[in-house]
Amino acid sequence: MAFLSDALARIKPSATLVVTQKARDLKNQGRDVISLSVGEPDFETPEHIKEAAIAAIKRGETRYPPVPGILPLREAIVRKFKRENNLDYKISQILVGTGGKHVLFNALMATVNFGDEVIIPAPYWVSYPEMVSVAGGTPVLIETTMEHNFKLQPDVLEKAITPKTKWVILNSPSNPSGAAYTHDEMKKLTDVLLRHPNVWVMTDDIYEHLTYGDFKFVTPAQVEPELYDRTLTINGVSKAYAMTGWRIGYAAGPEKLIKAMDMLQGQQTSGACTIAQWAAVEALEGPQEHLEVFKKAFQRRRDLVVSMLNQCKYLKCPTPEGAFYVYPSLADAMGKTTPSGKVLETDEDFVSELLEAEGVAAVHGSAFGLGPYMRVSYATSDAVLEDACMRIQRFCASLK
Repeated sequence: MAFLSDALARIKPSATLVVTQKARDLKNQGRDVISLSVGEPDFETPEHIKEAAIAAIKRGETRYPPVPGILPLREAIVRKFKRENNLDYKISQILVGTGGKHVLFNALMATVNFGDEVIIPAPYWVSYPEMVSVAGGTPVLIETTMEHNFKLQPDVLEKAITPKTKWVILNSPSNPSGAAYTHDEMKKLTDVLLRHPNVWVMTDDIYEHLTYGDFKFVTPAQVEPELYDRTLTINGVSKAYAMTGWRIGYAAGPEKLIKAMDMLQGQQTSGACTIAQWAAVEALEGPQEHLEVFKKAFQRRRDLVVSMLNQCKYLKCPTPEGAFYVYPSLADAMGKTTPSGKVLETDEDFVSELLEAEGVAAVHGSAFGLGPYMRVSYATSDAVLEDACMRIQRFCASLK
C-alpha cells in the first residue's frame, strides 16, 4: 500500500518558488545573484497599517476569529466592492482566508468533482492548474499569443467550453504577463459566458490597483451584472498594500458558494490571523496615498525594463498594462549556443544558463504554460533592474 496520497502525483512544485530558492542558495554560497523571480512588492507595508496591527495586539485581539473573518473586515470588504467596483454584496457573501491562494484553493475544493473541467488561459499563475488537479478536476489550458497581448480571445473561449466545464479562471492584470483586459475585451468574454449558464467565473483581481497610464481596471461581475450569481471575485491586500507576509485574501460571491467554502475552511484552517485581519481593515479603510507612489515607481520600472530588454539581441518584450512583470519572448534565442557550448533548446535552458553565466534569476515561461518566454519581475529598485538588464543584454550578446 502506498503511503503518500495519489493526489500528490497529480501536482508538481511551484516553479517560481523553486527558482527563488535556487537564487537564495547561490547567494548564500557567496555568488553575486540578482533575483527577478519574486512576485512581491519591495516596498514596506505602510506605517498606518503596521500601527493598526500593533494597536490590535495591545487591545488583546488575539483570540480565535470567526471562520469567515472578523465582522469589521468583512464590512470593510463590502464597502470596498461597492466603492471601487460598484458591486453590492452582503456580509454573508464575504469570506476571508489566509491569502488569496487559500481562498482560490477552498473555492475549487468546494466545487470541483472528478471529471469537471476548469478553463485556464496560458500563461497562467503556476498554482491554478495544480489546485484544479488536487481537487480532482481537469485543467483545460488555452494558449494565448503575444500578438493578442496574452489575452484570451472570445472565439477561443467559446470553442473550449464543453458540458463538463465548471469554471473559467481569469486573472487581470495577469501574473505572469501583466496583461489586463479593457472593458470592451472583458465584455466580449462575458458575452460568451452568458450563453453557457453551466459555467462559473473565478476572477483573481489581486493586481487590481497596479495598472498604468490611463488603463481602467474592470472585473467580470461589474462588466456583466447577469453573471453576478455565478461569479466568485477574489482579491487580497498582498500586492497593493505590500502585505504579502500578512496572508490575507478574500472573496465575494453567491451565498451558497461562500457557505460551502466557509464549511471547508472551518475543518481546515479556521479563521485567518486576527492581527493581520485588523491590519487589513486599516488597509482597506485607511489612507490610500501610497498607491500612487507604488504605481509611479512600478510604471517607471516597467518602462525601464521593457526598453532595456528590447535592446537585447534575440529578445522581444511587449509592454504590459499592469502587475509588476514582463514576459519577453525568447523564440529567437532558441537554437543558439552559449560560450560554454550549451545549445539553448528550451526557455528553461535559457534561464538556467542566464543564472549560471550572469547571476540573474528569472522564471522560464513554460512553467506558466507558455514558452519560449521568461517572466521577469520588476519589483525591485531601478538600480538593481538596470544592472540585471545589462547582464541579460551581455548574456544575449554572447550567444552564437
